[in-house]
Amino acid sequence: MELQAFLQEIELFKDLNSSELNLFCQYLKEWQIRANTHLFRENQPRKEFFLIFKGKVELYKTTPFGEEKRIALFDSGDFLGEGALLDDAPHSTSARTLVNSTILKINLKDFKQLLDEHPEISAKIISRTARVIARRMRQTTSQVANIASQYLSGRTRVEHDLLGEREVPAEVYYGIQTLRALENFNITGISIFHYQSLIEALAMVKMAAAKANHELGLLPDEIAVAIITACQEIMDGRWHTHFVVDVIQGGAGTSTNMNANEVIANRALEILGHKKGEYQYCHPNNHVNLSQSTNDAYPTALKIALFRSTQKLIQVLEDLIASFEHKAEEFKDIIKIGRTQLQDAVPMTLGQEMGAYAATLNEEVERLQQNVKLFLEINLGGTAIGTGINAHPGYSEKAVRHLAQISGVPVKLAANLVEATQDTGAFVMFSSALKRLAVKLSKIASDLRLLSSGPRAGLNEINLPKMQPGSSIMPGKINPVIPEVVNQIAYKVIGNDLTITMAAEAGQLELNVMEPVIAQSLFESIEMLKNGMLTFKFRCVDGITANRERCREMVENSISLVTALNPVLGYEVCTEISREALEKNKGVYELVLEKGLLSKEELDEYLKPENMIAPRFK
Repeated sequence: MELQAFLQEIELFKDLNSSELNLFCQYLKEWQIRANTHLFRENQPRKEFFLIFKGKVELYKTTPFGEEKRIALFDSGDFLGEGALLDDAPHSTSARTLVNSTILKINLKDFKQLLDEHPEISAKIISRTARVIARRMRQTTSQVANIASQYLSGRTRVEHDLLGEREVPAEVYYGIQTLRALENFNITGISIFHYQSLIEALAMVKMAAAKANHELGLLPDEIAVAIITACQEIMDGRWHTHFVVDVIQGGAGTSTNMNANEVIANRALEILGHKKGEYQYCHPNNHVNLSQSTNDAYPTALKIALFRSTQKLIQVLEDLIASFEHKAEEFKDIIKIGRTQLQDAVPMTLGQEMGAYAATLNEEVERLQQNVKLFLEINLGGTAIGTGINAHPGYSEKAVRHLAQISGVPVKLAANLVEATQDTGAFVMFSSALKRLAVKLSKIASDLRLLSSGPRAGLNEINLPKMQPGSSIMPGKINPVIPEVVNQIAYKVIGNDLTITMAAEAGQLELNVMEPVIAQSLFESIEMLKNGMLTFKFRCVDGITANRERCREMVENSISLVTALNPVLGYEVCTEISREALEKNKGVYELVLEKGLLSKEELDEYLKPENMIAPRFK
C-alpha cells in the first residue's frame, strides 16, 4: 500500500487505477544503493527507468575536458531515464546518488512484456511520459526560440501588478513581472538561466533573508520553511529553466530580482499546498522580498556568484600553469635563440621560455585572489539607497551572518551602506584583473603562433598539435587554431572591460542602474577565459613538441652570438664583426678566427651556447 500511495503521487502514473498500479508494482525492483553510485553514465544505452523512493540523485554532464557540470538534483518522488520507456538510445547525461538511496527501477525488457500483456496500462504510462518529455523539450526550446513556445499548454492563470492584469502560463513558476520583462527585454537572447552561479546566489540571498526575517518574528514559521525549502531546491539545481529574463535589462536588475521572487513564491505555494499565483498565502514582494530591495539583493547575489565562479577560474588557470611548468622541465636542455623586437638576441633554452610563461601566469593567480576579495563587502540590508528603509534594525547583521553560512563565502557588511549601494569600484578592479590575464594569455598565444610558424618558411622551433585541416584550398596546411581562438577571447574580454568601465561611470546619484551589463560582461569574461584556458591546455600546450635540431641550428648561425664576446673583445670590435658577418654572409666564429682575435679553444668556450644561458663570472 505504501508503494501504491507513493506511485499515485508521481505524474507518470496518475492515470492508473488501483488495480493497474498494483499490477505495475509487480514489475518494479527495489535497489538499495550507497552514496556515489551511478544509476547510469553518459553514452550508455538506456536500459532502465528509475524512481527515487528515498535519497538524492545528481544529474550531471562531463565536458570534453573532464569537468563535471551539474544539471539538476533529484530527490524522493522524482524519476530519471523515462526515455527508456520509449527507446534505447544512449543517455546524454550521467546520474549518481549523493546519499544512500532506495531506487525503484523497471528495465526495458520487463516494460515491453508489460506492453504486450497489458497494453492499456502501457498506453497510459507512455502517454504521460511523452507529455513529460515534451514539456522538458519546450522548456529547452524556449531558451533558443521565442516566448510563444511557453504558451503551448493553453492553460493560464491571471495575475495583476501596478499596470493591470495579465494571463501567465499556468505551468510556469514565474509571474506577471517576469512576463513583462520577457516582452520588454529581448536583447541578447541569453537568459539568466544560463548563469547557474547567479541563480544559486540569488537563492542563497533569499534564503538568508527568510531566515533573518523569521528570527526577527517578521515571517511566520510555515511561510519561512516553505521559502527556505524552495531556495534549497533552486540551489540544488531545480527550477532554473524558469529564470527566463534576459541578462541585460533596464531597471538595475529589478526584473532578475522579481524573477527570483516569483519563482520562489510559487514554488513555496506548492510546498504549502496552494496553487501557483495564490499570493495571499506567500507573496513575491511581501514575503520573499521582505526587508530587501533589488538594490541590495541583486548586487549581493552578483558578488557571491562572481566570488564562487572565480574559484573555478583560478583552478583552471593553475592547471594551465602546471602544463607550462611541465614543458619547462621537458625542454630545459634545448638551446634556442632568444629574440627581442623580432630580431635575433642571445641564446636561451626553450625550457626558460616556457617557464617564463608559467611564471607570468602565476602572477595572475595572486591578482585574481586579491581582487575577488573586494566582493566580500556587501550592502545587504541597505534596501533602496542604503538607508535601510523597511528593514528591521537587526536585519542586516542576521542576514549577512546567515548568507556567509549558506554560501560558504565570508561576506561582511559594508561600513557605509549608502556608499556601497552606489559604488561599483569592485567590479572595475576585478574586470581589470581579468583583462590583465587576457592580455598575458593573448601574448603567449601569439608567441606560440610565431614559434610554430612555417613549417618551411617560418621559425618552426616548436610544433603545435594538429587539430584540423587549415585551408579549403591549400592541401596539407595546418593552422594554429587554438592560439588563434585564445587571441579572440582576449579581445572580447578587453572589450568587456571597457563596457564595465563605462557602465560603472554611468551610475548617477544613489544607484548604478547599469549593473546588469556589468554582470553580463563579467560572467561572459570569466566563462570565456575558463573555457579558453581549458582548450589552450588540453588542445595545445600539453601537446607541444620541440624541433631540437632546428633550434640549435639557428643559435649557431646567429650573428647575435657575438654578444658573448663583448667582455673580451669590447663593443666596438664586436660591432665590426657583426657588420662584416652580415655583409659577407659569414659566421661570427669564422671571422674571429680569420682575424686572429681568439684561439679556437678560447672561442669554443666563449661561444658555447650552454655557457650563455645564465650569468657567468670569469
